[in-house]
Amino acid sequence: MLYSLFQLLEDTNLPGRYLMDFVSFRAGLTFTLALLLALFCGQAIIRRLQKMQVGEVIRDLGLEGQMSKTGTPTMGGVIIILSIIVPCLLVGNLTNIYLILMIVATLWMGCIGFLDDYRKIKFHNKDGLKGKYKVTGQVGLGLLVGITMWLSPDIVMSQNMEIENRQTHTTEVVHSLEVEKTPQTTIPFVKNHNFNYQWLTSWVKDKKAADTLGWLVFVVVVIFVVTAVSNGANLTDGLDGLCAGTSAIIGVALAIMAYLGGNIIYAGYLNIMYIPGSEEMVVYAAAFIGALVGFLWYNAFPAQVFMGDTGSLTLGGILAVFAILIRKELLIPLLCLIFFIEDLSVILQVGYFKYTKRKTGVGERIFKMTPLHHHYQKAGDASIKCLINFPKRPVPESKIVVRFWIVGILLAALTFVTLKLR
Repeated sequence: MLYSLFQLLEDTNLPGRYLMDFVSFRAGLTFTLALLLALFCGQAIIRRLQKMQVGEVIRDLGLEGQMSKTGTPTMGGVIIILSIIVPCLLVGNLTNIYLILMIVATLWMGCIGFLDDYRKIKFHNKDGLKGKYKVTGQVGLGLLVGITMWLSPDIVMSQNMEIENRQTHTTEVVHSLEVEKTPQTTIPFVKNHNFNYQWLTSWVKDKKAADTLGWLVFVVVVIFVVTAVSNGANLTDGLDGLCAGTSAIIGVALAIMAYLGGNIIYAGYLNIMYIPGSEEMVVYAAAFIGALVGFLWYNAFPAQVFMGDTGSLTLGGILAVFAILIRKELLIPLLCLIFFIEDLSVILQVGYFKYTKRKTGVGERIFKMTPLHHHYQKAGDASIKCLINFPKRPVPESKIVVRFWIVGILLAALTFVTLKLR
């Protein structure tokens, strides 16, 4: 709204009429607005949730301090969603396809998470929305994003190429003058950092059919990434401030990548593709980070409010779609490794338990408890057969959270390092 207003004022002599043309200014503004909105509206929303008796249902898992959280308001993800959407509507360029898709993804996943939390509260159980409905919603978002990227004429990229100067023995990175419509993404450890999904279907003789199949492969990858990251964030939301802090760190890394990829000079330095229009994603990312920082004011240990699935499913969906739109989805396994490890710990635990129970009649475990963050929270117990029984003493919740944050920062740094490794 403000962006459109300032566009109308550019023909006047009003001081500061060009400020909204600078992405850095608008990003700073959305960050500030989102942070303030989360801080000041957060308290009112928490009081409202308390009055509605929207409290978390806690099952006794024998974890230190766990039962003291009973009755803490949940569905605090509403604070995050509101603090993201309002600044973006005020300051963002609402004609930009990338920003539109991010707003749609936020509301889409927010609705799925809200329905999940609503069912938990209404029926006083931990099951919430059935898994098949969650997955259907995640697949639907993946289809929407993938097909839009395929068909929209506004989503294009400029190929990065290395030109060697034999006389000076130097290599210069240049970008093609013509933009392309192609399912291409960034991949680490290779010379030009590019991977085209259409290469997987190049064996098809009909070029048009091969190109179509390449886009279909891309859409399948988008669906998988959205589902995996969203569920990973959902599992990570088990300790005060863990999911919010980890997501904020990933958000900062993605914001930097969006800024670099949307600037042809910086894209040349990193030898990555240039994506015209993607710089608007920085405005969204700033609101995302500001909302999470503001939410941590209330969600840090001891939490006054939980984000619930309204928040965690939304955060995972946002991070997945953001990475896909800036063509960095193949960097997610490293950048979002914490989410995937949380996912993997549950899969391995369930699989190993079923296997040992079938073989010996007694189910054994790999970890003391999953998702992984609960493993460190639980004291070692000789009565529970598990492969990893360390540490013997439970680690304080706040220490687990901060250590996961530190690992997240390290993973973000390593993600950037991979782009400079050939």
